[in-house]
Amino acid sequence: MVNYRKYISGFAVLASGFFLAQSTVSTVLYSPAYDNQKSNLNLPSPITSVVEKTILSPKELVDINVNTMMSDPVLKNANWGFVVYDPKTKKVISSYNENTPLVPASTTKLLTTETALSLLGENYRWMTQLEYSGSIDENGVLNGNLYIVGSGDPSLGTNKAGASSYRDIVSDFVSGISNVGIKKVNGDIIIQTALFKGTISRLPENVVWLENGNYYLPAGTTREISPANEKLIKKGSNFSAEKKYFYISPYVNQMVYADTYEGDAILTTKLPDAPAYLANTFRTTLVKSGVAVTGKVTPKMTDGAPESRKMISAYKSPTLGDIVYYTNQHSDNSLAEALLKTVGFQKLGDQTTESGRAVVTGHLKDISFDLTGLSYVDGSGLSRSNLVTPISQVKYLTSLMDEKYYQAYLTSLPIGGQTGTLKRMFMGTGNGQIFAKTGTLNRVKTLAGYMKTNSGKTLVFSLLVNNYSGSVDMVKKRMEKILEPALDL
Repeated sequence: MVNYRKYISGFAVLASGFFLAQSTVSTVLYSPAYDNQKSNLNLPSPITSVVEKTILSPKELVDINVNTMMSDPVLKNANWGFVVYDPKTKKVISSYNENTPLVPASTTKLLTTETALSLLGENYRWMTQLEYSGSIDENGVLNGNLYIVGSGDPSLGTNKAGASSYRDIVSDFVSGISNVGIKKVNGDIIIQTALFKGTISRLPENVVWLENGNYYLPAGTTREISPANEKLIKKGSNFSAEKKYFYISPYVNQMVYADTYEGDAILTTKLPDAPAYLANTFRTTLVKSGVAVTGKVTPKMTDGAPESRKMISAYKSPTLGDIVYYTNQHSDNSLAEALLKTVGFQKLGDQTTESGRAVVTGHLKDISFDLTGLSYVDGSGLSRSNLVTPISQVKYLTSLMDEKYYQAYLTSLPIGGQTGTLKRMFMGTGNGQIFAKTGTLNRVKTLAGYMKTNSGKTLVFSLLVNNYSGSVDMVKKRMEKILEPALDL
């Protein structure tokens, strides 16, 4: 990082000729009064900014902003690191604490989603198949079983990324039953999900409960129940539509989360066992439509002597590219964790978090990711045990620019001022020029990705802030202030 003192005195002399009372450097000194004004930073006047830009290069302005932020009350006691990197010259343009391991929050998803794209390809799809065993007699009676064979589709029934609803999938399955002439099922509906070996999805290690705007993961199983039977136990008057709420699942006695809370214990949550819910809904719909089912819905994780089966219908998930887009745009934690388990299953045959971690870290090692300071604990970034250095993030993002799936990866990132979790940042300067993954935990705000400069260059950056003071909006404004001059590089 350049020491701005070598040119500050010259700038002071020139600037003083224009303004007797203006500050020579855009020093940022925070006081609560400033955050009640139109600007949350003690910014220079427009004329002073013009003088600065005339005298100082964009790189020098970036360095000055970084230096002044060191004394800003919001950041001066924080642990933070920053890098702007030129992917063509392979050189650091400006940096601060670039080798310091920091909590990356949801910028962890950069690693998870890229590994999935690299190993599976952007056109990969999950299949959920309806099959039957036995035979169908002349009266349309199936003397055998129906099978719903899952493959770990993380979007099943969620409407995410263009996925079909449970109702639509069940409707297709019922139509398939009619098409093959089945009028009665003299057997069971068997859920075949052998790749789910760790029956309960637990929260990642070292997750701090009651984060602001928390996005926690489901845990448990669904056995012939409706999600409406899940009861909220966290009560109080401080509920917000922007937060997600914890409750105890009566089926596993574990703390899990609700996506929305509408009061009076009405909540919406991701199903912890989607295939089981699908199978039970399917059975209920068959019976209502006049197709009797004599047996029950039962899971069969492994089958040492599988029956001969024929396929009736198959549901294809959205493409992996679509799911990665949804995951990064919305910072969807449950999809990210599912992608982690999927790569674990595809590579090691075991769909667990542990296998997923091994595959992701192995992939990073294969592509020469700088593992110094890296701690990759989960796929979503919920755990505070995750650590990464800013320099490793930018070099990693640079290396991806030559990959065949780079365009799909870049497109998945939120755009400043326009889409996803960046829609309300860079609404002025930088609008449409920042393509980056955000991250937020209590006292953690992070941003890493690419920027298109005003001269048409692509630069790579990482800005990780831990343990800041003040509000998250204050930090976001400081982040914008640091990055804005880099757009002129």
